[in-house]
Amino acid sequence: MSENSKEGRPGPNRPGRSDPEAKRRRARFSVVYVIIALLAVVGLNYLFSSQPGTEVTYSELKEKIAAGEVAKVTIAEKRIVARPTDSAIAAGAPESWTAVRVDDPGFIELIEEQGIEYEGAVPNELGWLLNLIIPFALLLILWMWMLRRVNPAQGVMTFGKSQAKLYAEEGTGVNFGDVAGVDEARQELQEVIEFLKTPEKFARLGATIPKGILLVGPPGTGKTLLARAVAGEAGVPFFNLSGSEFVEMFVGVGAARVRDLFGQAKEKAPCIIFIDELDALAKARGLGGPMGGNDEREQTLNQLLVEMDGFDPRIGVIIMAATNRPELLDPALLRAGRFDRQVLVDRPDMVGREAILMVHARRIRLAPDVDLSIVARRTPGFVGADLANLLNEAALLAARADREAVTMDEIDSAVDRIVAGLEKKNRLINDQEKTIVAYHEAGHAVVAERVEHADPVHKISIIPRGIGALGYTQQLPTEDRYLMTRPELLDRIAVLLGGRVAEEIVFGEISTGAQNDLSRVTDIARSMVMEYGMSDVLGPLSYDSRQRTMLGMLESFDHDRPQHSEETLADIDREVRRIVDEAREKVDEILTRERSALDALAVRLLEKEVIEADELREILAERSPEVLGPGAGVKSGD
Repeated sequence: MSENSKEGRPGPNRPGRSDPEAKRRRARFSVVYVIIALLAVVGLNYLFSSQPGTEVTYSELKEKIAAGEVAKVTIAEKRIVARPTDSAIAAGAPESWTAVRVDDPGFIELIEEQGIEYEGAVPNELGWLLNLIIPFALLLILWMWMLRRVNPAQGVMTFGKSQAKLYAEEGTGVNFGDVAGVDEARQELQEVIEFLKTPEKFARLGATIPKGILLVGPPGTGKTLLARAVAGEAGVPFFNLSGSEFVEMFVGVGAARVRDLFGQAKEKAPCIIFIDELDALAKARGLGGPMGGNDEREQTLNQLLVEMDGFDPRIGVIIMAATNRPELLDPALLRAGRFDRQVLVDRPDMVGREAILMVHARRIRLAPDVDLSIVARRTPGFVGADLANLLNEAALLAARADREAVTMDEIDSAVDRIVAGLEKKNRLINDQEKTIVAYHEAGHAVVAERVEHADPVHKISIIPRGIGALGYTQQLPTEDRYLMTRPELLDRIAVLLGGRVAEEIVFGEISTGAQNDLSRVTDIARSMVMEYGMSDVLGPLSYDSRQRTMLGMLESFDHDRPQHSEETLADIDREVRRIVDEAREKVDEILTRERSALDALAVRLLEKEVIEADELREILAERSPEVLGPGAGVKSGD
């Protein structure tokens, strides 16, 4: 599914997505206002606190009074201002002298002896008031400004307002032309669009549209994009927010925001409310353990349940939500009358991946040699976000190489980078380790081409990639598979053991390079025995106490009580060991018989570091013995 996000426009009288340039302008204006306020404070303080005249010391002022140069003295609370005589001014004296007042009882006697006129100055009440009030006013303004930065669209008294971003009727900028690979989900949502466009057709028959539609699927499959496309196709306002935006540090804010959201939606009806990551808000109550749950979150959930029950679906408010953990949601939210319909947005198949690639390829200049159907076949398990990232990585590689268009070479390199990690050509590996890696990967490749049910090999590399990967053998399925048989699982175990057995045959000892292979072998064999019932000894029973989520993820073991007897656990261990030992014997037989091909493939890897599928099968065809075991032979390539 395409994950292109297009910027919407704000709806009337509602804040939509802010223009970045407008945000910068507002930030600049705020800084200018603060600077002007500070300058005003400094200016006023200077105006009301400064005194005219030339500053002198108190002793100098007394000397000038004793010398007869002063005609008049003004005594203020903190300062003394003396005005010179006319003769002193004519001799170049300033208009006045100013000195700091000192507690000196003899000062009045001095000026009376000289016959100088003196007076007291009244304190400047306005200056004192400004000096007292302005700092507090600035602190208040700064506090309010910080609150608005935390919640830009609102103020301190509006924490309960909804944080939803509102897009106008044409604001989402996404329609079903931007969505691919989820045809079933699109069909499920088509009637929602028809209801929003022509509600009278449904009302005439007494039908009501589902109040809530829950989009369920793995991360990256395009659930959010699909909801935006529904709003874009229907041409109605679209409220978009995340489940975590309801919960704040203040108790009751989440419930208030739910009420405000539904109030705004009723005013804008018909419209769509979309809550992303619903599990952040609507986890099942009572999952907090013996210490209790999160009261604020549960209060918010209760308010959501009440609001979904309280509004009339005929007014045209559709609630859509998305989650990749549906098993965590509260059952009350999933009952009929709330989220009536659950739409699965699954990983795309090969046809869907090609359609998604075509959507993303619109903005990328592709070379004529690029075949998107081949790319789709080489990317099993990729979701829409992965495919978008793949083409973007390929475009970056092409730009780095100064190419005019993206070719298949850049796409292959992008696939390797995403699947196996970043290439590390500068990592220094000694010749002995490099030889071990070459035989290890050659062992994987030979076994994969000789067993009947393994996926064909696409590429072999001994160039280090990612974290700790010194080489890899890439296999690509010829078609999408949803079930695996017992022979297919056994052959997969055999391929994984190929590298370790090759090291034993060639060097007579083993290295640590097979650690990840052995971990996967153990997982497959244990799943065959404990989950799939593929053991004749233990029978068709499931011995795995772990629980799988709706999307296939495993939860932890239940340690509260023993699940199996010691005899059963011993039987499980013996069956797992038997499966792995039989597969190892099979691999040993294949590689011993194919020793010539194994050596030739390892030598070629040491020379070229990377071998493609055609060259691999050419080597196997030249070096393989004429008589092969039952079912063995070089398989057709991809």
